[in-house]
Amino acid sequence: MNREQILRSPTTPLTAPAFAAAVPRFTDREYLNIVYRTDPEALRAVVPEPLEVDEPLVRFEIMKMGEVTSFGPYVEAGQAIPVRLGAERGEYLHAMYLDNFPATAAGREASAYPKVLGSPALFADHGALVGTLDYGSQRVATATMGYKHHPLDPAEARAEITVPSFMLKIVPGYRGVPRVCELVRAQITDIAVKEAHTGPARLQLFEHVLAPLADLPVREVVSASHIVTDLTLGAATPVHDYLAE
Repeated sequence: MNREQILRSPTTPLTAPAFAAAVPRFTDREYLNIVYRTDPEALRAVVPEPLEVDEPLVRFEIMKMGEVTSFGPYVEAGQAIPVRLGAERGEYLHAMYLDNFPATAAGREASAYPKVLGSPALFADHGALVGTLDYGSQRVATATMGYKHHPLDPAEARAEITVPSFMLKIVPGYRGVPRVCELVRAQITDIAVKEAHTGPARLQLFEHVLAPLADLPVREVVSASHIVTDLTLGAATPVHDYLAE
């Protein structure tokens, strides 16, 4: 296999890459979002500079992917923290857990999403929308929301989903020091909101040393949304290089 053939592979293994060289399109991507208030000092301990936190808020999300080109259906859960970079407001993606290895590998390698394997689920149960996250055999999060209690303005739903995302890209070198250490930015722009609702919600987080969502404890639920969309993720671009300092 010559150099040109090698360079066309998106990743290893060379003859059977972990993910396809394709831009995935998400169809019927269903969100359960719960925004909650947490401890300011807990946020300061995990948000990397130069990002700044104005309010001690966290968005817990569970996303059920109805259909994704090159990946197929899967479910993902995580935490996003409202932040500011200069004058621009966005969210820092703190943690993501999903049940699809190609999507995990592509998120980490081709972009900078902080993805690891987990077992999330999203389903309706006796008039409630229920989201759960297990790490191994242990439950680490349970979210419930009244199922489609009140309509949500599609423009408000769109604004919630398309806020810029900031992520930390760390690639270790062969001697144990970072080869890449960057803050990157991405944003969803190609989106169609198909359904949007709001309602009462609750969120429980459980302690786990390898899935420490509960390090950002729930003090008060602020809002909740249930949104169904079609979308394409935007490419990530570096906005700060820690190795250049």
